[in-house]
Formats: sequence, structure tokens, C-alpha cells
Amino acid sequence: MAVQPAPIRLSLTDLHESVDDPALTSMTLLNELAGRYPEAISFSAGRPFEGFYDVDDLSRHLTTFRGYLEDEIGLPMEQVRRTFFQYGRTKGFIHELIARQLEVDEGLTVDPESIVVTTGCQEAMVLLLRALVRDERDVILAATPNYVGFIGAARVAGAPLRSVREDEGGIDLEDLERQIAAARREGLRPRACYVVPDFANPSGATMALADRIALLELARREQVLVIEDNPYSVFCTGDSRLPMLKALDEHRQVIHLGSFAKSAFAGARVGYVIADQPVTSDGASSAAPVLLADHLAKLKSMVTLNTSTVAQAVIGGYLIENGCSLTRATAREAEVYRRNLAATLDSLNSVFAPMPGMPHGVSWNAPTGGMFVVITLPFPADDDMLEYSASKFGVLWTPMYHFYAGTSGFHQARLSFSVLTPEQITLGVERLGKLVQDQRGKRLTPGAPGSPR
Repeated sequence: MAVQPAPIRLSLTDLHESVDDPALTSMTLLNELAGRYPEAISFSAGRPFEGFYDVDDLSRHLTTFRGYLEDEIGLPMEQVRRTFFQYGRTKGFIHELIARQLEVDEGLTVDPESIVVTTGCQEAMVLLLRALVRDERDVILAATPNYVGFIGAARVAGAPLRSVREDEGGIDLEDLERQIAAARREGLRPRACYVVPDFANPSGATMALADRIALLELARREQVLVIEDNPYSVFCTGDSRLPMLKALDEHRQVIHLGSFAKSAFAGARVGYVIADQPVTSDGASSAAPVLLADHLAKLKSMVTLNTSTVAQAVIGGYLIENGCSLTRATAREAEVYRRNLAATLDSLNSVFAPMPGMPHGVSWNAPTGGMFVVITLPFPADDDMLEYSASKFGVLWTPMYHFYAGTSGFHQARLSFSVLTPEQITLGVERLGKLVQDQRGKRLTPGAPGSPR
């Protein structure tokens, strides 16, 4: 009788190191805890407000976009039908509407051909990092704390990240210059620096206009690209917004990542990248440069082929109905975020300001927009404490050390207020206050549930 071969068994050591990277598992943990404690008030989800969603809007957006194809573009019915149902153009077909939106809202004129429409901003990150990092000598600098999605994209793309300090005013430009110099001394090639200039996730930090200009000057002097990710800029508390880095870019230094997840709706999974940098061929100096966008499109053709044509059509209709202005389209949501930010800061002050004698104290920042506030706690805010918080006090938050790739932020938590009501925010902060009081009592009782490990 023939001996049956043993079933194939895979070990983690057989797989790419990113599959077991903590940066790629943090969001899974948060979703799992939210599922286990559905009654807990969750400050952990970074989702956009969903109170204005209406399923009927989807069909209207599609109809609007169909009218645009027929009336403004002049496509015959057969080609309209093909646009909706067939494989689409790799670079996307709403690039001209995105360019129009950037001009309306940002005063920014871009060549539509420099835009690649992607399957969410996450794909744009992976494609860009894959393109920029040629070998192990190439490194990407990033303001830290950093968006978990960018950390994860770098792991998947095999792009080494080098941390640069961030404070309430955004990326520390002196430290950026030091990190660039240090990398070069080590024989490395700093290729680009990733920043979120407005209401960064997770810190809520915003760069001043002078710092934005100084960043571009530094990047040009050091011959480093700037990767701008700016999904929260329309959600400011004031009447005027600072210009995007791309709007200040006079030398094609900035690669801009865009997303409709926070403005339109995340379920569409539509993002984009503006990559108008000319790429020359070393072996053919007389050949005309090709845009970086075209090279990214080649990579995309081997990853997702094209971004969903139906999703693009829905977003296209959404833009057309709002005069290609995200500021106009998100006016109601922006008001909700302003209200919730005020409620969060008021509640934190009400609950924690009267607490005397806290070891190291409880403190928090005060962003001027966006969806996030960071609170510093007098005890480790790790995953074990998060589960204790959910099970014992019914409140969820995000440990900040996930945004430092596990190297810092161990006493901090990110509070996301985007999907909550003011009443939920008040109750949630009160529950967080009870957790702090609980831990305060356990500082003298090591080994008790929820106490330091």
C-alpha cells in the first residue's frame, strides 16, 4: 500500500515577515474587542460619521455620472455601458473630476494625467513605496507617531521607515534634517518623507504655514520627496484652511495622496495619488520623461488591474452633484466633527481637571480640527489595559504605541470622536475617568486585576 504524503504544513518562517508584524494586527485586535464588547462606548474607530448616509443616494450618484458621460463627455450609449460594466482604464476615469475638485477647493491646478485613481488610499501607499524603494539602501522618513496604515504599507512593500519626531506643530524639521544626515552617514538613501500636515492621525497635529514652506525648502535642499497624506484638511474648526503642501509645491517635490473615505464614504474604497514628477531614462537621454504616475499605473495593473468602475462612477456623481467641492459636500459632517471635538475637550476638562494628586497627571492635546484627541495617562495604556477598560468600564480607545510601531507612546491613548454623539462622548469620558480612578487605587496593589504587569 502506497504511503500517503504528509499534508503540507507552513511555518511563519516560511512566509514574508510582514504577515506576523504587529503593525498589521493592531486594527484586527481593535475590531475583535469591539465585537466582544458591543455595549462599550468606542473611541477606537477612526470611521467617518455615518448619520447622513442614505442608500438611495448611491443610485442617484450613478445616474448623475451617467448623465456626465453622455452629456458632457459625449460618449455613445455602448461606451457608457462599457464604462460601467467592463474593466476600466488603469489610471482611472474620474481623474478630470478630481483635478476639478482640487482647483475648486485648493486653488491647485494639476494635470489630470498625473492622477492615478486607486483602490483606497492604502493601495496608493503600497504602490508608491514599492516604486520608490529600489533596494535595502533606500529608506523612507516618517513623522512619528504615524498612521498604522502607512506603517503596514511600508512593511508589505518592504520599505524601511526611519522615524522623525513630531510635536503639536507637526514634524520636527530639525530632527528631519538630522535623520537625513544620519541615514546618509550610514550609507543609506533617504528617498521621501511622509507627513500628514492637517489634524494628523493619530496625534491631531497641524503644521503652521511657515513650517510647510520650510519643509519644502528643506526637502528641495536635501533632494528628498515629500509624501503628503491629507484626508482631514476639510474638517477644521475655523473658517479658513491652510494650503495643502501640494498647493505650495513649485518644483514637483510633493507626491499627494488623496482619499474619499472620510469625505464621501469609506465603502467606495476610492483614493488617488498625484505623481507629477518626471522620470527620465538613464539609457536614453533624448527620450521624453514619463510621469511617475504612469509608472505607478504599471504597478497597479499587476495588483488590482483597475479601481472599481462602479465605485468610481458613484464618487464621480457625488463630486458633480456638489460642484466638485468637498468643502461643500462635507459641510454637515464638518459641523458634527466640530461639535464632537468641543464635546470631547469639554468632557476631558470636566472629568480630569478636578482630580488632584494624580501621579504624573492626566493630560491631553487640543487639536483645531480632525477626528482625534490624544490623552496621556499615569499608567500603561496597552492592549491588556484596553481589554480591562472595555470589560470593566465599558469604554474602548486605541493604545498609541501601535502608532509608534511599538517603540513609544506606552502611556497614551487615541480618542476618536467621529461616530459618537455628544451624550456618548460625555458618558465615555466619565467611564475613562473611572478607569483612571481604579488604576490610581491599584498603584499600591501590584498584581491586582488591571494593575501594572
